[in-house]
Amino acid sequence: MASSSARTDVTRSAVLAHIGGHGPTSRADLARELRVSPALITQHTRQLISDGLLQELAHSPSQGGRPARLLGLVADAGRAIGVKVVTDHVALVEVGIDGNVIRSATEPFDAASGTAIMQLAALLRAFIDGSTGSAPLLGIGVGVPGNVDEQDVGTVDSTQLGWQRVPVGEALRQELSLPVLVENNVNALAMAETLHGQARGHEDALVVTIGTGVGAGIIAEGQLLRGRAGGAGEIGHLPVLEDGPLCQCGAHGCLEALVGQDALIDRARRDGLIGPNAGIAALRTLADAEDPRAQQLYSTAGHLLGRALAGIVNIIDPEIVIVLGEGADAWRHWSFGFEPSLRGALLPRNRAIPVAVETWQDDRWAQGAASLVLATPFDASGRSGEQGRLVRERLALVRPTEDGALE
Repeated sequence: MASSSARTDVTRSAVLAHIGGHGPTSRADLARELRVSPALITQHTRQLISDGLLQELAHSPSQGGRPARLLGLVADAGRAIGVKVVTDHVALVEVGIDGNVIRSATEPFDAASGTAIMQLAALLRAFIDGSTGSAPLLGIGVGVPGNVDEQDVGTVDSTQLGWQRVPVGEALRQELSLPVLVENNVNALAMAETLHGQARGHEDALVVTIGTGVGAGIIAEGQLLRGRAGGAGEIGHLPVLEDGPLCQCGAHGCLEALVGQDALIDRARRDGLIGPNAGIAALRTLADAEDPRAQQLYSTAGHLLGRALAGIVNIIDPEIVIVLGEGADAWRHWSFGFEPSLRGALLPRNRAIPVAVETWQDDRWAQGAASLVLATPFDASGRSGEQGRLVRERLALVRPTEDGALE
């Protein structure tokens, strides 16, 4: 039942996302584009109209037969704020009810500061105050690199941020007086990919991020797999080398300690490829200039990543693998080692699995965080808890009255 409810949630969100991205659409076109039955689309769109999120528009031109009635968004039904938090900055977006980005910003941030949460609240308050939108603000979604106990509680453990049991959700709710949902940033990104990206239309997908860290979001039977305490998908901490370098988690030889951005920089410095103060941009420049040692460093990282992902693909059997993150900008250098090692380690039935690589965009991560809020009106499984109920209350304020006007 929970899996069926999750698919329902995703389908309704996908309807809004598709109409937002493509404009008014007929029910038949929605069924075809989203790969679901016309009867299911009729059921979902009827509920979305009742909820005040969709409205029926004029008929489309007919090529014979009865003309189709077009469906469009109720533009002022709601909006959401999403924020991606990393060690030195935050990315913020405001999105419409369809999930499309209305505006975005990037601000400096110090996660190690004793006042980090107050800083985050102040940045969110300033961003909210800068909005010119008239639609009601439904809530805030926050994506963080680390474990989150429950979305509607939002207590965070993050080795990257140096946070242990930090009550992010509770603190932001008190400061901003808005519903706040918190999730691991890769999980949030996987939700955005399911609604707006290349995972759309796939029931099972593996979304992998490479860059500062290495992580994964797992979509299984249309549902985000979180695990017992929200830690599913921590592939950066797969043990690869028993006597390998120390990882930030405290173990040795984790995948992230071998192929994460810091690992690549350290190796390049030790090998004399870049200076002691140079970073990943210098290494990328060398590889782009066809320096064989720089290219080999990326290729080796790609080989290790490919073998690790092959094991995961063999276990969870996804339809597609999607790779993105800061490191994906140098993917042509990773791919020399990645492709042969991935394909060579896959079971025969999986060897043709498509691997889609997306250019890194900071605001896509924040868009994923905002999708936490936008999915709550359709949260039949109750994952969004009390905060989801508060979002739905805000949405109810703009439902249409019997005469068609908005309350």
